[in-house]
Amino acid sequence: MDVQETLKVVPLQIKPEGRLLKTGSYYLVFIIIGMCVAILGPTLPDLAKNTHTRISHLSFLFTARSLGYLVGAYAGGRIYDEIKGHPLISLTLILTALLLALIPITELLGVLIILILLLGVAESVIDVGGNTLLVWIHREKVGTYMNGLHLFFGVGGFIAPVILAQVILVTNDISWAYWILALSILPVAILMFFIPSPQIRQTRIGEEKVENNKLLIAGVICFFFLWVGAEGGFGGWIYTYALKSGLTDKAGAAYMTSAFWGAFTIGRLLSVVIAIKLKPVHLLFGSLVGTLASLTIILLEPSSLNALLFGTIGVGIFMASVFPTTLSFSERRMVLSGRVTSWFFIAAGVGGMTLPWFMGQFIESSLFLVLIIPIATITAAILVLLWICCWLRPKIIG
Repeated sequence: MDVQETLKVVPLQIKPEGRLLKTGSYYLVFIIIGMCVAILGPTLPDLAKNTHTRISHLSFLFTARSLGYLVGAYAGGRIYDEIKGHPLISLTLILTALLLALIPITELLGVLIILILLLGVAESVIDVGGNTLLVWIHREKVGTYMNGLHLFFGVGGFIAPVILAQVILVTNDISWAYWILALSILPVAILMFFIPSPQIRQTRIGEEKVENNKLLIAGVICFFFLWVGAEGGFGGWIYTYALKSGLTDKAGAAYMTSAFWGAFTIGRLLSVVIAIKLKPVHLLFGSLVGTLASLTIILLEPSSLNALLFGTIGVGIFMASVFPTTLSFSERRMVLSGRVTSWFFIAAGVGGMTLPWFMGQFIESSLFLVLIIPIATITAAILVLLWICCWLRPKIIG
């Protein structure tokens, strides 16, 4: 039984048009966040020139951004439980625009690292806020909208390199790409400021207080840690795996990576439609089983390029829906406050930092044992974890 059914929650008092306006504004915000995340990588060579340093030294930027993300996730979730969400997102968007405007004109590596760290904080506060507020306005019906939110993040990631390429063709300078992105943020920030915020989600329903099951929360935290690590590991190392395995050359390995992310985007799009018909738990089980089956194709034919290609496409399609659907699943089994949601994103951030790094330490010694088998094992473990989570319930205190 879903937590909403257990608690007999009173239906939302938000008009449909109000929910749609808020949802649309979150989608715009996530397009921007996707663009912010995607623009850094292609501009690293120019940023290295600006700061008079080697590209290898800019690896600190990714660490700084990840640390900033963890700080923002921890603080942001608690703030959303205390104050209205839309003004906070609006102010954070303005901060993001300012940081983007300063990045391409910074000539000191230390200052650039600080700017990127602050950008990570801002992105995380917005990320946690968008996911949390979307759950608050749609609650048990959030599934389709949550998958749509993460789809538009991917749209932003696709748009940013296109804008960058066009700007470079016209100006031969990355600065304008950052400035155009910064300027595009301002109208969305103004829009968010004037749209009424959703009511802060409480853990009290009528005369009853809901106490979330701590084991359930811990289970979902482990879920996010393992899954985002597996997702980042596969997406980050499939190029090296394809190349070092001798199945293809550099161009083929690049196409293999493109196949994964292309399939990932298609999977996000499909999940928006499928989530209308399926409960989150059913979509989760299907996605995890599909991922495991796709990895099995690679395991059974390790010397086949076609098996690697079809397996990679399958992994991309089935992996895509797991993160947003897990948030939808959690909403049906607990009260998702900003604080609880922040712990999910902290776990995801730590998993995305550590597991791909750990795989990278050993990938040259044993490709199969370090990439495909561990990710298949993680997927199987998450299936068991999901089954356990299905039996855990919140407590109701009269």
